[in-house]
Amino acid sequence: MNASSLYIIRAENFLLDGGATFGVVPKSIWGKLWPANENNMVPFSCRLLLVVDGDRRILVDTGIGDKQSGKFREYLYLFGDDSLDKSLQQQGFTRDEITDVLLTHLHYDHCGGGVRRKSEGEGFELTFPNAQYWCSRRQWEWAMNPNSREGASYFKENLFPMQDSGQLNFIDEQNEFSSAVSLLHVNGHTDGQIIPLIRFKDRTVVFMADFIPSAGHIPLPYVASFDTRPLLSMQEKEAFLTEAVDKKYILFFEHAHHHEAATVKMTDKGVRADRIGTLEEMLNS
Repeated sequence: MNASSLYIIRAENFLLDGGATFGVVPKSIWGKLWPANENNMVPFSCRLLLVVDGDRRILVDTGIGDKQSGKFREYLYLFGDDSLDKSLQQQGFTRDEITDVLLTHLHYDHCGGGVRRKSEGEGFELTFPNAQYWCSRRQWEWAMNPNSREGASYFKENLFPMQDSGQLNFIDEQNEFSSAVSLLHVNGHTDGQIIPLIRFKDRTVVFMADFIPSAGHIPLPYVASFDTRPLLSMQEKEAFLTEAVDKKYILFFEHAHHHEAATVKMTDKGVRADRIGTLEEMLNS
Protein backbone atom coordinates (compact mmCIF):
# COMPACT_ATOMS: atom_id res chain seq x y z
CA MET A 1 0.00 0.00 0.00
CA ASN A 2 0.96 3.64 -0.44
CA ALA A 3 1.25 6.28 2.26
CA SER A 4 -1.64 8.72 1.98
CA SER A 5 0.51 11.82 2.60
CA LEU A 6 4.10 12.96 3.09
CA TYR A 7 5.03 16.18 4.88
CA ILE A 8 8.50 17.73 5.02
CA ILE A 9 9.38 18.91 8.53
CA ARG A 10 12.32 21.31 8.82
CA ALA A 11 13.86 21.16 12.29
CA GLU A 12 17.18 23.07 12.16
CA ASN A 13 19.96 24.39 9.94
CA PHE A 14 23.60 24.34 10.97
CA LEU A 15 27.16 24.52 9.67
CA LEU A 16 29.62 21.64 9.44
CA ASP A 17 33.25 21.38 8.36
CA GLY A 18 33.37 20.76 4.63
CA GLY A 19 36.43 18.54 4.72
CA ALA A 20 34.81 16.23 7.28
CA THR A 21 31.68 16.15 5.14
CA PHE A 22 33.43 14.68 2.11
CA GLY A 23 36.25 12.64 3.67
CA VAL A 24 39.15 11.98 1.32
CA VAL A 25 37.68 13.97 -1.58
CA PRO A 26 39.64 17.27 -1.92
CA LYS A 27 37.99 20.65 -1.60
CA SER A 28 38.93 21.51 -5.18
CA ILE A 29 36.32 18.92 -6.18
CA TRP A 30 33.67 18.96 -3.44
CA GLY A 31 33.73 22.78 -3.27
CA LYS A 32 32.07 22.86 -6.68
CA LEU A 33 29.22 20.70 -5.35
CA TRP A 34 28.65 22.29 -1.94
CA PRO A 35 30.24 25.77 -1.64
CA ALA A 36 31.88 26.55 1.71
CA ASN A 37 32.21 29.85 3.57
CA GLU A 38 35.51 31.51 4.50
CA ASN A 39 35.92 29.09 7.43
CA ASN A 40 35.46 26.01 5.26
CA MET A 41 31.99 25.41 6.73
CA VAL A 42 29.07 24.15 4.64
CA PRO A 43 25.32 24.49 5.42
CA PHE A 44 23.44 21.42 6.62
CA SER A 45 19.76 20.93 7.34
CA CYS A 46 17.79 18.57 9.56
CA ARG A 47 14.98 17.83 7.10
CA LEU A 48 12.56 15.23 8.43
CA LEU A 49 9.59 13.39 6.94
CA LEU A 50 6.16 12.89 8.44
CA VAL A 51 4.48 9.87 6.86
CA VAL A 52 0.71 9.46 7.17
CA ASP A 53 -0.05 5.76 6.75
CA GLY A 54 -3.62 4.91 7.66
CA ASP A 55 -4.15 5.95 11.27
CA ARG A 56 -0.40 6.16 11.92
CA ARG A 57 1.54 9.42 11.77
CA ILE A 58 5.18 8.39 11.54
CA LEU A 59 7.89 11.01 12.06
CA VAL A 60 11.25 9.93 10.65
CA ASP A 61 14.02 11.41 12.85
CA THR A 62 13.63 14.44 15.12
CA GLY A 63 16.59 16.76 14.51
CA ILE A 64 18.84 18.26 17.20
CA GLY A 65 16.32 19.74 19.63
CA ASP A 66 16.90 22.73 21.91
CA LYS A 67 17.76 21.26 25.32
CA GLN A 68 21.56 21.30 24.96
CA SER A 69 23.83 23.95 26.43
CA GLY A 70 24.59 27.22 24.73
CA LYS A 71 28.22 26.18 24.23
CA PHE A 72 27.23 23.06 22.34
CA ARG A 73 24.90 25.06 20.13
CA GLU A 74 27.66 27.56 19.40
CA TYR A 75 29.73 24.74 17.91
CA LEU A 76 26.92 23.98 15.46
CA TYR A 77 26.58 27.55 14.14
CA LEU A 78 22.80 27.21 13.98
CA PHE A 79 21.11 29.61 11.58
CA GLY A 80 17.61 30.38 10.32
CA ASP A 81 14.32 30.15 12.20
CA ASP A 82 13.23 26.59 11.39
CA SER A 83 12.11 24.47 14.33
CA LEU A 84 10.37 21.16 14.88
CA ASP A 85 7.29 22.64 16.58
CA LYS A 86 6.98 25.48 14.09
CA SER A 87 7.22 23.18 11.09
CA LEU A 88 4.73 20.68 12.51
CA GLN A 89 2.29 23.53 13.15
CA GLN A 90 2.75 24.86 9.62
CA GLN A 91 1.84 21.41 8.29
CA GLY A 92 -1.24 21.24 10.50
CA PHE A 93 -0.02 18.85 13.22
CA THR A 94 0.73 18.94 16.93
CA ARG A 95 3.23 16.89 18.92
CA ASP A 96 0.39 14.94 20.51
CA GLU A 97 -0.77 13.62 17.12
CA ILE A 98 2.45 11.76 16.30
CA THR A 99 1.94 8.01 16.78
CA ASP A 100 5.44 6.76 15.88
CA VAL A 101 8.94 8.22 15.95
CA LEU A 102 11.24 6.18 13.70
CA LEU A 103 14.90 6.99 14.41
CA THR A 104 17.37 6.14 11.69
CA HIS A 105 20.13 6.15 14.32
CA LEU A 106 20.96 7.81 17.62
CA HIS A 107 23.47 10.54 16.76
CA TYR A 108 22.37 13.81 18.35
CA ASP A 109 21.26 15.45 15.09
CA HIS A 110 18.84 12.61 14.39
CA CYS A 111 17.31 11.85 17.79
CA GLY A 112 17.87 14.95 19.96
CA GLY A 113 14.52 16.53 19.18
CA GLY A 114 12.68 13.49 20.48
CA VAL A 115 13.40 14.44 24.12
CA ARG A 116 12.91 17.86 25.69
CA ARG A 117 13.35 19.53 29.06
CA LYS A 118 10.28 19.42 31.27
CA SER A 119 8.38 22.67 31.26
CA GLU A 120 7.99 22.46 35.03
CA GLY A 121 10.69 21.08 37.31
CA GLU A 122 13.95 19.38 36.45
CA GLY A 123 14.54 16.48 34.11
CA PHE A 124 13.44 15.43 30.66
CA GLU A 125 10.36 14.06 28.94
CA LEU A 126 9.41 12.75 25.51
CA THR A 127 8.59 15.44 22.98
CA PHE A 128 5.89 13.20 21.51
CA PRO A 129 4.05 11.81 24.53
CA ASN A 130 1.63 9.60 22.60
CA ALA A 131 4.20 8.08 20.23
CA GLN A 132 6.01 4.78 20.23
CA TYR A 133 9.73 5.37 19.60
CA TRP A 134 11.65 2.95 17.37
CA CYS A 135 15.33 2.30 16.61
CA SER A 136 17.35 -0.77 15.70
CA ARG A 137 18.51 -2.94 18.58
CA ARG A 138 21.97 -3.03 17.02
CA GLN A 139 22.23 0.78 17.07
CA TRP A 140 20.98 0.99 20.65
CA GLU A 141 23.61 -1.49 21.83
CA TRP A 142 26.22 0.43 19.83
CA ALA A 143 25.16 3.70 21.48
CA MET A 144 25.26 2.17 24.97
CA ASN A 145 28.91 1.21 24.42
CA PRO A 146 30.19 3.89 22.06
CA ASN A 147 33.60 3.74 20.46
CA SER A 148 35.99 6.67 20.86
CA ARG A 149 35.30 7.84 17.31
CA GLU A 150 31.55 8.22 17.83
CA GLY A 151 31.29 8.85 21.56
CA ALA A 152 30.72 12.60 21.19
CA SER A 153 27.61 11.95 19.08
CA TYR A 154 25.65 10.07 21.76
CA PHE A 155 24.15 12.03 24.65
CA LYS A 156 22.61 10.24 27.63
CA GLU A 157 19.88 12.89 27.91
CA ASN A 158 18.78 11.96 24.38
CA LEU A 159 18.69 8.23 25.07
CA PHE A 160 17.75 7.26 28.61
CA PRO A 161 14.47 9.24 28.76
CA MET A 162 13.27 7.18 25.80
CA GLN A 163 14.15 3.97 27.61
CA ASP A 164 12.71 5.11 30.94
CA SER A 165 9.40 6.07 29.32
CA GLY A 166 8.57 2.48 28.37
CA GLN A 167 7.79 3.73 24.85
CA LEU A 168 11.06 2.63 23.21
CA ASN A 169 10.88 -0.33 20.83
CA PHE A 170 13.72 -2.19 19.12
CA ILE A 171 13.82 -3.35 15.51
CA ASP A 172 15.93 -6.46 14.98
CA GLU A 173 15.75 -7.10 11.25
CA GLN A 174 14.84 -5.55 7.94
CA ASN A 175 11.09 -5.70 7.75
CA GLU A 176 7.84 -3.97 6.90
CA PHE A 177 7.46 -1.22 9.48
CA SER A 178 3.98 -0.27 8.29
CA SER A 179 1.81 -0.92 5.26
CA ALA A 180 3.75 1.74 3.34
CA VAL A 181 7.21 1.73 4.98
CA SER A 182 9.89 -0.95 4.73
CA LEU A 183 13.35 -0.78 6.28
CA LEU A 184 16.91 -1.26 5.04
CA HIS A 185 19.71 -1.71 7.60
CA VAL A 186 23.20 -0.38 6.77
CA ASN A 187 26.29 -0.36 8.96
CA GLY A 188 29.06 1.66 7.31
CA HIS A 189 28.21 5.00 8.91
CA THR A 190 27.27 3.48 12.27
CA ASP A 191 26.05 0.04 13.30
CA GLY A 192 22.35 -0.51 12.75
CA GLN A 193 21.41 2.62 10.82
CA ILE A 194 17.86 2.23 9.47
CA ILE A 195 16.93 3.58 6.04
CA PRO A 196 13.13 3.84 5.47
CA LEU A 197 11.74 3.10 2.00
CA ILE A 198 8.34 4.77 1.69
CA ARG A 199 5.79 3.86 -0.95
CA PHE A 200 3.98 7.01 -2.07
CA LYS A 201 2.10 7.79 -5.28
CA ASP A 202 3.33 4.47 -6.70
CA ARG A 203 6.95 5.58 -6.26
CA THR A 204 9.49 4.69 -3.60
CA VAL A 205 10.90 7.60 -1.61
CA VAL A 206 14.03 6.62 0.33
CA PHE A 207 14.89 8.65 3.43
CA MET A 208 18.69 8.72 3.11
CA ALA A 209 19.70 9.88 6.63
CA ASP A 210 23.53 9.69 6.85
CA PHE A 211 23.78 6.85 4.33
CA ILE A 212 23.98 9.30 1.40
CA PRO A 213 23.67 12.81 2.91
CA SER A 214 23.34 14.71 -0.38
CA ALA A 215 23.36 14.33 -4.14
CA GLY A 216 27.06 15.22 -3.95
CA HIS A 217 27.68 11.99 -2.00
CA ILE A 218 26.31 9.67 -4.67
CA PRO A 219 29.70 8.79 -6.28
CA LEU A 220 31.16 5.86 -4.33
CA PRO A 221 34.35 7.53 -2.95
CA TYR A 222 32.37 10.47 -1.55
CA VAL A 223 32.05 9.19 2.01
CA ALA A 224 32.00 11.48 5.06
CA SER A 225 34.84 11.11 7.54
CA PHE A 226 32.21 10.47 10.22
CA ASP A 227 31.57 6.98 8.86
CA THR A 228 33.07 4.33 11.10
CA ARG A 229 33.74 1.91 8.23
CA PRO A 230 34.06 3.86 4.97
CA LEU A 231 34.90 0.83 2.83
CA LEU A 232 31.70 -0.84 3.99
CA SER A 233 29.83 2.38 3.26
CA MET A 234 31.07 2.21 -0.32
CA GLN A 235 29.98 -1.41 -0.69
CA GLU A 236 26.55 -0.65 0.74
CA LYS A 237 26.17 2.40 -1.50
CA GLU A 238 27.08 0.46 -4.63
CA ALA A 239 24.47 -2.23 -3.96
CA PHE A 240 21.78 0.27 -3.03
CA LEU A 241 22.40 2.66 -5.93
CA THR A 242 22.28 -0.16 -8.46
CA GLU A 243 18.86 -1.06 -7.06
CA ALA A 244 17.84 2.60 -6.99
CA VAL A 245 18.51 2.94 -10.73
CA ASP A 246 16.66 -0.27 -11.53
CA LYS A 247 13.61 0.55 -9.38
CA LYS A 248 13.59 4.31 -10.04
CA TYR A 249 13.84 5.29 -6.39
CA ILE A 250 13.61 8.91 -5.27
CA LEU A 251 16.40 9.75 -2.81
CA PHE A 252 15.23 12.18 -0.11
CA PHE A 253 18.10 13.98 1.63
CA GLU A 254 17.90 14.78 5.32
CA HIS A 255 20.99 16.98 5.43
CA ALA A 256 21.45 18.63 2.02
CA HIS A 257 20.62 22.28 2.58
CA HIS A 258 20.28 23.32 -1.05
CA HIS A 259 18.22 20.44 -2.43
CA GLU A 260 15.65 17.97 -1.13
CA ALA A 261 15.75 15.00 -3.45
CA ALA A 262 17.22 13.35 -6.53
CA THR A 263 16.81 10.50 -8.93
CA VAL A 264 19.79 8.52 -10.22
CA LYS A 265 20.99 7.00 -13.47
CA MET A 266 23.77 4.69 -14.62
CA THR A 267 26.66 6.30 -16.52
CA ASP A 268 30.03 5.12 -17.81
CA LYS A 269 31.47 6.39 -14.50
CA GLY A 270 28.94 4.52 -12.37
CA VAL A 271 25.72 5.73 -10.78
CA ARG A 272 25.26 9.49 -10.78
CA ALA A 273 22.49 11.95 -9.98
CA ASP A 274 20.00 12.34 -12.81
CA ARG A 275 17.54 15.01 -11.66
CA ILE A 276 17.98 17.11 -8.51
CA GLY A 277 15.35 19.34 -6.94
CA THR A 278 12.39 19.31 -4.60
CA LEU A 279 10.60 16.15 -3.57
CA GLU A 280 7.49 17.36 -5.36
CA GLU A 281 9.45 17.83 -8.59
CA MET A 282 10.86 14.30 -8.35
CA LEU A 283 7.42 12.81 -7.70
CA ASN A 284 6.00 14.60 -10.72
CA SER A 285 8.85 13.66 -13.06
